[in-house]
Amino acid sequence: MIYEEKRIKGKKEDVLHISNSTDFILPKYKIPKKETAPDVIMELVKEELFLDGNASQNMATFCQTYDDPELRELMDLCISKNMIDKDEYPQTAEIEERCVHILGDLWNAPEGGNCVGTSTVGSSEACMLGGMAMYWRWKKKRTEAGLPIDKPNLVTGPVQICWEKFARYWDIELREVPMEPDRLMMSPDAMLPYIDENTIGVVTTFGLTFTGAYEPVEEICEALDRLEKKTGLDISVHVDGASGAMVAPFCAPEIKWDFRNPRVRSISTSSHKFGLTPLGCGFVLWRHRDDLPDDLVFHVNYLGGDMSVFQLNFSRPAGQMICQYYQLLRLGREGYRRIHMSCYQAAQYLAEEIAKMGPFEILYDGNPAQGIPALTWKLKEDADVSFNMYDFADRLRNRGWQVPAYSLPENAEQIVVQRILVRRGFSLDMAELLIEDFHRTLKYFEDHEVVENMTEKEAGGFCHK
Repeated sequence: MIYEEKRIKGKKEDVLHISNSTDFILPKYKIPKKETAPDVIMELVKEELFLDGNASQNMATFCQTYDDPELRELMDLCISKNMIDKDEYPQTAEIEERCVHILGDLWNAPEGGNCVGTSTVGSSEACMLGGMAMYWRWKKKRTEAGLPIDKPNLVTGPVQICWEKFARYWDIELREVPMEPDRLMMSPDAMLPYIDENTIGVVTTFGLTFTGAYEPVEEICEALDRLEKKTGLDISVHVDGASGAMVAPFCAPEIKWDFRNPRVRSISTSSHKFGLTPLGCGFVLWRHRDDLPDDLVFHVNYLGGDMSVFQLNFSRPAGQMICQYYQLLRLGREGYRRIHMSCYQAAQYLAEEIAKMGPFEILYDGNPAQGIPALTWKLKEDADVSFNMYDFADRLRNRGWQVPAYSLPENAEQIVVQRILVRRGFSLDMAELLIEDFHRTLKYFEDHEVVENMTEKEAGGFCHK
């Protein structure tokens, strides 16, 4: 392979390298004047992609990095199917409807899963749709009562950034209940002071981005029940089940986080996380059809019948949603439980081994009754070490491991943690290799005292905050 730079009028032009099968240079930021043989361009693109990190060592992402061959075949089959065209692809629309009802049954929707919902590109779109429905229901109720609708607010715990986007895009005040050092999630008592007559709803997170732990949905709903009896305020709940909604039904079915709580009016999830589908799939469901305001729904006709459409994105391939249907049918409850419990086993092994090392304190240890397959830890306050968590994360990257370090949100920002997400395909053997590299990293810092610690910005790890 030959590397070359091109100069025009004394200035260096940004260029790609030339292939051993070409005699010209491809520009980086301009479309070439002529077409090129596909194998040449494929060679160039593949070589650049080799510079990406190893997906199996990416412990930061919630998204699946393991795909069965059958999923690739289904994605290829559906690559040209625009699933929004429900009149052109009626069977795809039917399969989407089946997925909604299967999830409704999985999440204990009333009336045997006869709920309403839609697939989405991911949980961010699903959250937007759930939030819009809350907002429209609140506006309608206030308008009918002759009350003002100019100061809506949304109460949440420490949430993923998609809820900040929702609040900003729809001009809604986001009242985010801050963490405290001894309370790393929204509790019922901490939530109640933030609620008033302008609250459009409460969002609970079932699998916090920061730690992996579940917020107490049932207790929050019970607190809102008591609030209604006392004040008359009827506040609905949306469960952001991005990860936990596709884990708890199989691994901790006793947790009442879902539609078993009458106050839960909608639930969203990322299927491309623990739903085990390729990237780009999510779902949002509403408890009853009345919980989705009809003003938000567009209706199309197909095969002489009515098909409702409520999505922000328009054109998108059907493959990811079809893969969700395939996985639900193929794995069943038993298969999902087997896969997720193996992830929990690896997470608990990592938590136990990291706790033995001395300087670390485990904040969440991968308990299925408390959160998703993940673990979170911090340095002990009395840890006699020269490194900080950013230094440790940066050193692990030398061996290819992406284990993010980041500070917690407001009121707990002095706590810096590391977090690992354990997904399908991460075996106990891989976990053992990671622990060996933890020991190597500790030994490195024993032999090399850190003079100036890294900052969060310098560490540069993506943590999905």
